Amino acid sequence: MARIMMLIVMLLSGTATSQLPEFTQQYRQRLGGAIDALEEILADFNRDAARYGLTSAEAIARQKSSEDPFIRARGDSMLNAEIRLSRLKLQREELETAGPLDRMIIFARDFDPTLAQATAEDYEPAVPVTPAGFASAGVGALGGLLIMRLLIGAARLGRRTRPARH
Repeated sequence: MARIMMLIVMLLSGTATSQLPEFTQQYRQRLGGAIDALEEILADFNRDAARYGLTSAEAIARQKSSEDPFIRARGDSMLNAEIRLSRLKLQREELETAGPLDRMIIFARDFDPTLAQATAEDYEPAVPVTPAGFASAGVGALGGLLIMRLLIGAARLGRRTRPARH
């Protein structure tokens, strides 16, 4: 029974981790869309600022020093958009130059929570027929095997150390 359970856990954990390369790929596609959208928003903002003889930084500073709380909040939003755009562009560059396995590490290290959530909501599983998919599945299956071995070993140890009943 333990071997069957171990096999089931290995299959489930291997299947789950085999999806990491595909999830990362779908995240990368959304990343490009998010960058395009932020660039468009900031380009509109910069055009408006230029029309009044301001740089982006000057326009944001003016908004942030406004008496109106709504205008101050918009200044914070524009500053956050600039920061996020820089971060997303850097991540895209790293993902474009990385190999398939490194992409998963880069994603795990620096993912954008909003973008990852949106990716998860629309995620469609795929059959892992790439080397990265097979490697990821293998790591997951190995992890499942190790967890099951630990659990079985702990259960056996628990049976051995129980005092005998008289």
